[in-house]
Amino acid sequence: MAHIARKRFGQHFLSDGGIIDAIVQEIAPQPGDAMVEIGPGLAALTQPLVERLGRLTVIELDRDLAKRLREHPQLDVIESDVLKVDFAELAARFAAPLRVVGNLPYNISTPILFHLLGFAHLIADQHFMLQKEVIDRMVARPATSDYSRLSVMLQWRYKMENVLFVPPESFDPPPRVDSAVVRMVPLAEPPAVDAARLGEIVQVAFSQRRKIMRHTLGKWLDEHGFAGEFDAQRRAEEVPVAEYVALAQAVPPRP
Repeated sequence: MAHIARKRFGQHFLSDGGIIDAIVQEIAPQPGDAMVEIGPGLAALTQPLVERLGRLTVIELDRDLAKRLREHPQLDVIESDVLKVDFAELAARFAAPLRVVGNLPYNISTPILFHLLGFAHLIADQHFMLQKEVIDRMVARPATSDYSRLSVMLQWRYKMENVLFVPPESFDPPPRVDSAVVRMVPLAEPPAVDAARLGEIVQVAFSQRRKIMRHTLGKWLDEHGFAGEFDAQRRAEEVPVAEYVALAQAVPPRP
């Protein structure tokens, strides 16, 4: 029986063989890799991956799809919302850094990226298919219209690149947006910073991104005892990642 894509799960199933081959080539799976696939769906990417790996762990929320996937002898199926999965537990089970891949649902791609951020020290690399506009924001440079909270929060922890364009007709049903594949490699020696404090600073800065930060981040820094120099006569998008990190390191810890 054919599986009907469920709108509430943001399901769009990859069906273009040429694109699938290109994605697998970018991932370059090796036998025995500790690989985890998020949202395998109808196993379009899963099958070529597992043929190269020998065994693959998959995370699937859709009960019907999870049941179907369990019939595959080389798959370990975790039936769960990925936002509830403890990737530290998975890394411990493999006793190796994880390689994480997936065609992320458009409606929760950003929460998934932030969830994985907390486990970056246990991850070797990540390859995700996402909305192209999300990847444009992830890899954006300062002083561009795509540079955002997402850019800063991911770039302090990962080296990222857009490696493949994926048109809508590669899916069934076709989404109304262009997609792309991003490669995310955690930095070996990221700046030591309180991620929650950095997140707070960046959120305040971008809360009114079109305005200069004097009344947003400038005010917040004064209230939190920051005694250093910071030019608040700029917009949030003009401040490089390293400067946000330096602010998070310089603001006194919470009492």
